[in-house]
Amino acid sequence: MKPDISKLEQKINYTFNNKNLLLRALSHSSYVNENGTECKGSNERLEFLGDSVLGFITAENFFKNYTKLPEGELTKLRAAVVCEKSLAGFAREIDLGNFLLLGKGEIVTGGKERPSILADAFEALIAAIYLDGGIESAKTFVLKYIDEAIRKHQSFKDYKTMLQEIVQKNPGELIEYVLVGETGPDHDKRFEVEVHLNSNVVGRGIGKSKKKAEQEAAKEALELMGL
Repeated sequence: MKPDISKLEQKINYTFNNKNLLLRALSHSSYVNENGTECKGSNERLEFLGDSVLGFITAENFFKNYTKLPEGELTKLRAAVVCEKSLAGFAREIDLGNFLLLGKGEIVTGGKERPSILADAFEALIAAIYLDGGIESAKTFVLKYIDEAIRKHQSFKDYKTMLQEIVQKNPGELIEYVLVGETGPDHDKRFEVEVHLNSNVVGRGIGKSKKKAEQEAAKEALELMGL
């Protein structure tokens, strides 16, 4: 039995012009294998596209909004918020599993709750929205989940921004990051940075890049402040 896709459209706050795109996004390969004559294909190709659309939207968002984070930290953050666990969680928020078209075997073995199936279907849904309504519609859909995931990602902190915000509360105080050392060969360098508050050293950090070392120095400064 086909799912009531109007209920899913309500949950995602998007109405498809081409309902077949949504049905395709919901069609697992196991269902297509059992009902080939009724289907135009599984969601695997849409999942492939959705992965790229999700990657672009996430990367653009981070590039614009986390201007002080080095590339390495941006990569870690992106990996954390668009991993299979996160995507499966997003899928559960809209009850996506109950709208999926699965083969009998997958249904019996709990496919509607399997993280890999949910994550792939969520990416397929992103692609379907992108193809139906364009990149802005896809962004509207994706970013609310990305922003939520960032808030939940407790391990991510922009220590330099946090330190700057604290210092700015006291006019006249000045924060400066000073490179005090470099070690190792060119392909595996380590940088040591001090953070100075009004010429006083309040933190030190070591990292594979200057920006990483600055983050570590700011982190130590915040810890010394009891934050």
